[in-house]
Amino acid sequence: MPSSNQLRLGLPKGSLQTATVAIFEKAGFKITVDERQYTPHLDDPEIWAVLLRAQEMAGYVADGVLDAGLTGLDWIKEREADVVEVADLVYAKQGMRPYKWVLAVHESSDIRTPEDLQGKRIATELVNVAKRYLEAHGVDAHVEYSWGATEAKCPSLVDAIIEGTETGSTIRANNLRIIDTLFESTTKLIANHAAWNDPWKREKIENIAMLMKGALLAEEKVGLKMNVEQVNLQAVVAELPSLKTPTVSPLANSEWVAVETIADKRTVRDLILRLKAAGAQGIIEYPLNKVIM
Repeated sequence: MPSSNQLRLGLPKGSLQTATVAIFEKAGFKITVDERQYTPHLDDPEIWAVLLRAQEMAGYVADGVLDAGLTGLDWIKEREADVVEVADLVYAKQGMRPYKWVLAVHESSDIRTPEDLQGKRIATELVNVAKRYLEAHGVDAHVEYSWGATEAKCPSLVDAIIEGTETGSTIRANNLRIIDTLFESTTKLIANHAAWNDPWKREKIENIAMLMKGALLAEEKVGLKMNVEQVNLQAVVAELPSLKTPTVSPLANSEWVAVETIADKRTVRDLILRLKAAGAQGIIEYPLNKVIM
């Protein structure tokens, strides 16, 4: 059990586990996970961690059993958990994107709007969210909990589903059609109010959030170094989309400078070609672990 001078932190077990461990390691924490146990070891003696299903996390944090934890906005909504949402961390099991919860029906269904669900049967993991959604649309329908394979239940067992999806590929593969998006869910670092009001714990939680956000931002960026002749410096700098301004350092030969900057990973391929055309030489691209704003 954790001691009084440790932060009690919940890490998600299951679909988010691998992505969460990878981001923590990029953030600077070494995590050792024994799949036969539920208490991973972090190389920070001030953190005691436990692996829990994301579905359970908000409840344990809200009740004060854990000081903080990582879970999806979807499970916070489902539990209606009274927690502090410390940080919005945009990552999911398959990539760095929000997770959408959608209302879907079979492509042959005559259901076109939420109002068409009157008297119908709906399967979902988010039963409470679904009931509130239907109530907001003035619809009375039967909502049942789905233990898995939700997409496969429509239309043979239910008339519609409310299901989470990252890309929509599983929805389409099961010949389903999305008729509404309820909300987008991202991973949240949450804390209970008592921990958030404790100065030491709050600082610890905020530091974890800062490092994790820095690691996530670094996923989208790369570093660039290059040598530029003074006569070409203005043309090269004009191409650089630095976070602020590039670092320019003189080389031993005063006619040349070294330029360093941060660039967007999605556009760096074309950027390198433009930099070369503008006169940059010896261009080096390197990965980043953290970008702290």
